[in-house]
Amino acid sequence: MHIQGSCHCNNVSFQLDWEPDPSEIPARACGCTFCVKHGAVWTSHPSAKLVVTVNDRSLVSRYWLGTATAIFHVCARCGGVPVVTSEIDNHVYAAVSVNAFNNVPETLLQRSVTNFDGESVDTRLARRKLRWIASVQWAELG
Repeated sequence: MHIQGSCHCNNVSFQLDWEPDPSEIPARACGCTFCVKHGAVWTSHPSAKLVVTVNDRSLVSRYWLGTATAIFHVCARCGGVPVVTSEIDNHVYAAVSVNAFNNVPETLLQRSVTNFDGESVDTRLARRKLRWIASVQWAELG
């Protein structure tokens, strides 16, 4: 399945190639205060391929939470947060916001609430290596 997504103004967009076509897509609403305040609901598939395109890098802010292990890529123009990345052992992993999807039927989304409070940094990074998208490319246009 070829999933397209973007922030509201399309400054940050992505193409996610998820093979084989999923019968459902896990959609995890994170319970941290950043995600709650932004309405973030994330998904990832370890064998998917992600290409993120940024039209104007000067309009993208990077926000780190307390552990500084994940970077939220926030569009400064519209406030959208379509992608979060984590660099682990010199490799970038990512998750994408299902709320940024442009072409996925709601019926495919298997929504749940997650909470990672109390998770150690080592456990968090190991989980991301196992579950997040491992093939991440950036294409910056400006």
